Amino acid sequence: MNEEIEFILDTTKEAMTSAIAHLEKELRAIRAGKATPAMLANVMVDYYGSQTPLGQVANVTTPDPRTIAIQPWEKNMLQPIEKAIMIANLGFNPMNNGDIIMINVPPLTEERRIGLAKQAKAEAEHAKVGIRNARKDANTDIKKTDISDDLKKDSEAEVQKLTDSFVKIIEETLSVKEKEIMTV
Repeated sequence: MNEEIEFILDTTKEAMTSAIAHLEKELRAIRAGKATPAMLANVMVDYYGSQTPLGQVANVTTPDPRTIAIQPWEKNMLQPIEKAIMIANLGFNPMNNGDIIMINVPPLTEERRIGLAKQAKAEAEHAKVGIRNARKDANTDIKKTDISDDLKKDSEAEVQKLTDSFVKIIEETLSVKEKEIMTV
């Protein structure tokens, strides 16, 4: 195969792969009802006068799907951590037992689940647009090359095959996320 065509195909595959990676990142941010340490990733704690990410002053774990446990490395950090969680306004009510802070993650309502599923669908649609744009750019580049019409047709068919496979990955990823969101 022509080097120019190989370059176009590689570039297209890269663009499509990055669209999938972006989709996965966006879907991870959509809460599916299960407690995860990532829910507290943006909480900043006042650690001796400087704002420090929670993960740098405590161990954040999920002992079960509905609970987040925060074990500070210094006992005197319990109050500042509790305060930081309240300030972050995440809708959580931390409970301090003197050693550890526990947060019960409330289950999602049916209405909220449907809204999150719609949000996931919208993200998948954005990814599909990215895939289709990569296909369009590749086909435009192929038309500009100085090769035979047969080779151009074969190359465009290859780009379409790539597009179909990446759209299938998006559909599968969305299906898994929707199932995760809708599972009570």
